[in-house]
Amino acid sequence: MKLENIPPMYEAYRAEYPDLTVCRIALQEKGLYHVIDKNESKQAQVSGKFRYDAKTVSDFPAVGDYVMADVSNPDMAVIHNVLPRTSVFIRKAAGKTNTEQVVAANIDTVFLCMSLNNDFNLRRLERYLTAAWESGAVPVVLLTKADLCDDTSAKIAQVESSAVGVDIIKTSVIEQDGYDQIKPYLKPGKTLAFVGSSGVGKSTLINHLLGEQRLETNGLRNDDKGRHTTTHRELMILPCGAMVIDTPGMRELGMWDSGDGLSTAFEDIEKLAERCRFKDCTHRNEPSCAVRAAVESGELTEERLASYEKLKAENAYSEDSEGYLASKKEKFKAIARFNKANRKK
Repeated sequence: MKLENIPPMYEAYRAEYPDLTVCRIALQEKGLYHVIDKNESKQAQVSGKFRYDAKTVSDFPAVGDYVMADVSNPDMAVIHNVLPRTSVFIRKAAGKTNTEQVVAANIDTVFLCMSLNNDFNLRRLERYLTAAWESGAVPVVLLTKADLCDDTSAKIAQVESSAVGVDIIKTSVIEQDGYDQIKPYLKPGKTLAFVGSSGVGKSTLINHLLGEQRLETNGLRNDDKGRHTTTHRELMILPCGAMVIDTPGMRELGMWDSGDGLSTAFEDIEKLAERCRFKDCTHRNEPSCAVRAAVESGELTEERLASYEKLKAENAYSEDSEGYLASKKEKFKAIARFNKANRKK
C-alpha cells in the first residue's frame, strides 16, 4: 500500500525536515505502527526523544496522522514528529481512568454507523454526534441492516429529530441504493472513518467499498447484538483513491472535552435556553423556562433533554482532571477555530 495523495499543507514540511519523509499512520497496535509513504509501507516506532517530550496520550501518533519519519532503515521507520491535525476524533478512554483516546485523525467525513435492528439507540447516536462535531470532521449518519427493520420510516424520523442538518443514509445487504449514496463522499485524497458499536456492519460496508472480502465479518449473537470482528484501527486505500479508516466497535463513548461538539449536537436545546428568564436556568422548576415549555408542548422530548444534561455533566467531569487538559487545549484551539469557521460557511 502506498500513499498516493499528500495534502499540500503536509508537503511543505519537507523543507523543514529535509532528512525525513512525510508518512501517514495506517495501523496502530500495541505501541507499534505501520506507516505508508509514496513508495512503501513499513513498521515504525516513535523516537526516544518523541516519547520523552510527549505530555499527553493525544501527543502520540494515531491512525490517520501525517508524520515525519526516518525511513532509511529497511526494517523499522522512526517517527520524529506528528504534523498538525485538521481533525481528531477523541473519546474518554474506556474504564475508570480519566484520560483520552484518539480514535482517528485527519478525517474529512465520519460515518456514524447504527443498525436498525434491536441495537438502535438514539441516545448513543447523540454521543457519537457530539464527538463527531467536536472532531472537526463532517458527520453522516449511516443506518445499516434496514432489511432487519419492520418500520424504517419511523426510525429514520426519530434519527432526524436527533441529527438535525446531518445527512442520513440507509443501507442493507440486499439493496444497492445506500451504497450509491456513499459514492459522492469517495473522492481521491479524502479520508472517511466508520465508527459505531460492534456488529453494526462497518466491516461489511468497507469490504463493499474495497471491492473485496478483506475484512473479517461475523453474524449476530442470539441476543441480536453484534460480535467484535475488528480489533484495531486501520487505514485502507480504496480503488477510487479515497481512504477509509475502520475502527473497533466501541461499547463506551465517554465525553472528552467536547463542549463545542455538545453545543452543535444539541443546538436546538441551547437556542431554547437562550429564551429562559434566568441565565443559570436548570430547566427543572424555574418560572418562564423556555426549555420546560418546549417539553410540555411536545416540541422537545424529555429523553433528549435528559441526554443533553447527562452528556453535559460527563463533559464537565472530563474537564476537571487536575490540569491534564491544560497541556493539550492550546494544541486543539486552532482546530476548533477552523471547524467553527467552516460550519458557518
